[in-house]
Amino acid sequence: MAEGTRFASEIPEDKLVECFVSEDYLKTDPDLSVFGYDTEPVEVSSAVFGKMSDTDNPQGILCVCRQDQHDLNDFLSKRKGAVRLLVLEGIQDPGNLGTMIRTAEGAGFDAVIADENTVDAYNPKVIRSTMGSIFRVPFISVSDLPGTVEQLKNAGITVYAAHLDGKRNYREEEYGDRIAFLIGNEGNGLSEEITKKADILVKIPMQGKLESLNAAIAAALLMYR
Repeated sequence: MAEGTRFASEIPEDKLVECFVSEDYLKTDPDLSVFGYDTEPVEVSSAVFGKMSDTDNPQGILCVCRQDQHDLNDFLSKRKGAVRLLVLEGIQDPGNLGTMIRTAEGAGFDAVIADENTVDAYNPKVIRSTMGSIFRVPFISVSDLPGTVEQLKNAGITVYAAHLDGKRNYREEEYGDRIAFLIGNEGNGLSEEITKKADILVKIPMQGKLESLNAAIAAALLMYR
């Protein structure tokens, strides 16, 4: 589900299943010009829309969209050249995940991979935080993250882990054309098993008494570097 005019304007035509609009919304946009293509909305009363909405102050437009399904094997087979991936373990905060997906698009990353302990990418709060990037950045959920990391390495992808034990400053590392960054759970970081799978541990230097940064901020620094 994608709610609000901003998200409606981002939905590709082949992804839109159904659109619900309130009576009040139709007064402001009777032709549904927000989409840029023809669609037949289901009109509901403003009171009913208020029950349907997941937000406190709904804009009056809510869309049901098809979820993308991406297979890692198929994805890797089509990318023999440069590839940049963000790989997540146990990310729990919907806002963090949505921000990472959004930032991945901005930094030119090709996909986001996450284990099954990571929050659902189609959680409404995640969707809102992506600001539309969920429609453009492939999201791949995997059941065996250790096996996935090995698969990436076998495909010639260098796997970096953001880790407190990293000896190398992330700004001083020479990154190649085929890379993946591992980011761990907000509270516990990466598990020992996944950390050992990484090729290189990198550290984001910090002043003061901080031990770590917010997971989404750490991911952003690495991806933009």
